Amino acid sequence: MGDTNGQVVAGGNGRGNRLDQLNSPIDVLIDKETDSLIICDLGNQQVVRWSRRSGTTQGEILIDNIFGYGLTMDDQRYLYISDPDKHEVKRYQIGDKNGTIVAGGNGKGAGLNQLNGPRYIFVDQQQTVYVSDGDNNRVMKWNKGAKEGIVAAGGQGQGNALTQLYYPQGLFVDTLGTIYVADGYNSRVMRWPKGAKQGTVIVGGNGYGEGANQFDDLQGLSFDRHGNLYVADYGNHRVQRFSIE
Repeated sequence: MGDTNGQVVAGGNGRGNRLDQLNSPIDVLIDKETDSLIICDLGNQQVVRWSRRSGTTQGEILIDNIFGYGLTMDDQRYLYISDPDKHEVKRYQIGDKNGTIVAGGNGKGAGLNQLNGPRYIFVDQQQTVYVSDGDNNRVMKWNKGAKEGIVAAGGQGQGNALTQLYYPQGLFVDTLGTIYVADGYNSRVMRWPKGAKQGTVIVGGNGYGEGANQFDDLQGLSFDRHGNLYVADYGNHRVQRFSIE
């Protein structure tokens, strides 16, 4: 906090596929148990782990041959990875390279058992998987072991009505089941209470732009423990912080 310069903790040796390089890393999480970073290395189609200990100069490959985009870990240290190329989300035990499909996996489509370009994911304490189903303009909720999902937000075609999403991206779900979603091409963050047919705009919604309450293609989002919202404002090359009531 307060730093004006960051420090390189993984990669930093140009774009490439050596173990000391990354190629278009798209998502990252911290594994507290091993004090390491787990990274979706999209351009190399692999998921890698880099120790956070000082002196680390290269990563190790956890999973290869995966077009991994979104990444999260549950309380039992299972990894969940979305694959927009195969239109599925898989769960992996660390050390297992095969994984189990937990959402989608029935080809590209808009059926309740399908996904179309899944992006970000969020997993709650019951191992319920929420996924931003980008090209279907909806957020899907897959209960543990379910054969099909439930539309939890959007799903009314692309548009900017309060019942609609337009290419949803980052996701966060609170303990009440309220969904916070980065509504990418609508340049807004929406809040959808559990079971609601429409959401409310909590930040943005003022069109594309560089203003303090505007975005240009927003992507990931996250909350800190004080309730501050952080949004990756991709097209404006910045991260914005908002205090949410």
